[in-house]
Amino acid sequence: MAITDWPLDDRPREKLVAKGAEALSDAELVAIFLRTGVKGKTAVDLARDVLARFGSLFGLFAANAAALTAVCGLGAAKYAQLQAVLEMARRALREKLDRGSALSSPQAVRDFLRLKLQDRPHEVFVGVFLDAQNRVLAVEELFRGTLTQTSVYPREVVKRALHHNSAALIFAHNHPSGIAEPSRSDEALTQALKQALALVDVKVLDHFVIGAGAAMSFAERGLL
Repeated sequence: MAITDWPLDDRPREKLVAKGAEALSDAELVAIFLRTGVKGKTAVDLARDVLARFGSLFGLFAANAAALTAVCGLGAAKYAQLQAVLEMARRALREKLDRGSALSSPQAVRDFLRLKLQDRPHEVFVGVFLDAQNRVLAVEELFRGTLTQTSVYPREVVKRALHHNSAALIFAHNHPSGIAEPSRSDEALTQALKQALALVDVKVLDHFVIGAGAAMSFAERGLL
């Protein structure tokens, strides 16, 4: 049965308009993005197949062009559209950070860093440089590593903090394994950065570990 033959309350688009996007399932949201199905399958059926193939929305967002375009019913245009949606979300969250204090919207900081780092195939270490009012001055990818680790040099971080004349920093790095838990080396590095930056009167406010759909905060864990 085609979606147009479904009761109005069950059609994804109409349901979104009437009840809001939060009321839709993952498959219904993906179906709206897909717009059409394939022969023998509605957009919702195809969306369920796509989610099953990639495991989750996170898996779908992290899929590369080759993996996505290999799915019947998808192609280069859909991959481009999906990347555009993700980049718009990143930029919208960055704009929200730029308009006010990073500490007044901690969820926005967490969401921005998750979108920025969670689909990277290698470890990336990022610094969010803040002024004395905790407003974002810059977001920089400071170091890039391998699948399992990256080398971070406190001296270089101090130089970048002084370059931006920042009063505070929030760090983040991803775990390509998907596990958002800090290692002992992560904890040691955070303390080394905190001590080095304290010498130039720059505070470390938090350090996020980004995994598969999750972001662990050092500050919330009491690890700072």
